[in-house]
Amino acid sequence: MADGSGAGTEHRVSVQITDGVADVRLDRAAKRNALDPAMFEALVTTGERLKLDRTVRAVVLSGEGPDFCAGLDFGSFQAMREGKRLSAGVALPEATGPARATGQRAAHVWAELPVPVIAAVAGNALGGGLQIALGADIRIVAPDATLCVLEIQWGLVPDMTATQLLPELVGRDVAKELTFTGRRLSGEQAVALGLATSVDPEPRKAALELARQIAGRNPEAVRAAKRLLDLAGRTDLANGFAEEQREITALIGSLNQVEAVAASFEKRAPRFTD
Repeated sequence: MADGSGAGTEHRVSVQITDGVADVRLDRAAKRNALDPAMFEALVTTGERLKLDRTVRAVVLSGEGPDFCAGLDFGSFQAMREGKRLSAGVALPEATGPARATGQRAAHVWAELPVPVIAAVAGNALGGGLQIALGADIRIVAPDATLCVLEIQWGLVPDMTATQLLPELVGRDVAKELTFTGRRLSGEQAVALGLATSVDPEPRKAALELARQIAGRNPEAVRAAKRLLDLAGRTDLANGFAEEQREITALIGSLNQVEAVAASFEKRAPRFTD
């Protein structure tokens, strides 16, 4: 909601929307927010619902309790011993984007949101948990957080988008080293490598403050900026430059752009419409 607050909940994931900021929390603290079929379903359905909510201007993604997400739960590994993949049995609406598998969608849906998503990472972000954080636009981590491409420990490869996104963030060679070894990183090390954006001892508080700042900007310009920046390196320059001009042409003279100028000159808070 643009004004006031609204609360809702999906199984395993809680959502509270206040003044355009959606506070989304993985809500399985007793299990370190580990991923089971219900958590996969809740992540996808929550993200899909937020995509359609025009009152949401920014999202903070975090975990209840001391951990962000410790990865797959033990039940999933036990099923693997029998050749089963529990996430494959989750019933979801048909996928429309590049992510098709359930685990991929649980991570990539956050990248597909039209507004900025900020992951606040405390405690463990391991394996699938790290890959969910990679779906965010910005990652604020506690200095003593633990981030790890853990799949190799279980004889697996990352299968929730990390093989494609890690090289973009840390370089192909570092991505390979992290994936081949399962080396654990502190929050400070993750920032130094480019895996995370910044360190803060209270990552959720810092993420909410940043989200509120973003929510106070022209929402149409913020959405356009996310679209353009997500194109960088993924399209040719001619198309990227053309899209840049298309977005700026649509923004100039629009109601919210005029309001941004007026508020700046009048030294007051802008009153944007969604």
